Amino acid sequence: MKLKDKVAIITGATKGIGEACALEFAKEGAKVVATGRTVELGEKVAAGIRASGGDALFVACDVSRKADVEAMVAKTVAHYGTIDIVVNNAGVNHSADFFAISEEDWDWVMSVDLKGTFLVSQAAARVMVDQGKGGYIVNVSSVMAQLALADQIPYCAAKGGVNQLTKAMALSLIDKGIRVNCVAPGPVLTELMERVVDNPEKHAKLMERLPIGYIASCQEIARVCVFMASDDASYFVGQTIYPDGGRSIQAFPRKLEKGAAG
Repeated sequence: MKLKDKVAIITGATKGIGEACALEFAKEGAKVVATGRTVELGEKVAAGIRASGGDALFVACDVSRKADVEAMVAKTVAHYGTIDIVVNNAGVNHSADFFAISEEDWDWVMSVDLKGTFLVSQAAARVMVDQGKGGYIVNVSSVMAQLALADQIPYCAAKGGVNQLTKAMALSLIDKGIRVNCVAPGPVLTELMERVVDNPEKHAKLMERLPIGYIASCQEIARVCVFMASDDASYFVGQTIYPDGGRSIQAFPRKLEKGAAG
């Protein structure tokens, strides 16, 4: 087991990539603290891990609120005594025309995706420093940190910020033995993506820009997060890796590739 007896906080663990991370980390022997805003879903995830012989605790937490974050970290330490790993997966999106984006829309996305990543990392890193044995912080970004969509401006900006935050945090914390890195997935089969692929036209357009030819499962991304939170990634510092099926390297839709240049 890669993570035996490590204590891992997974934010946004009630569904999607976060839930998959909670399950995969538990399979690798980690004691999982699953966090999220939906208590019923979070308790179900933790109960499922325990029913499978793992060790898990759910703590309700809105990562955009410092008081919530500090309470969650305190409960983790009270229950397990330590923190070894953080996976900053909690995130939201807002799609709208540029001129239709309100200040509230912008602040909501930034407060969860970027500010929340910072708040959780800072609170957990304080514990890691105090305990003197280092740790791993894995931020979950997106291929949209380097690509862009016209109707997802706050999301693209926030995820780009997460990539840069990863670098700055990594430099700040490496001398404390804390390694900070980032996983930036391409298309993943979450609940939102399932609605997209139910539309044949949208699905076909996506496949034209996805060289690997299929959408990643949440488990595939969770396995990458396991790697980045393990000693297998001990020489990674401030890196963003892209499990994106080739989405970020393709310049043209597949049908336009032949003869395309420049």
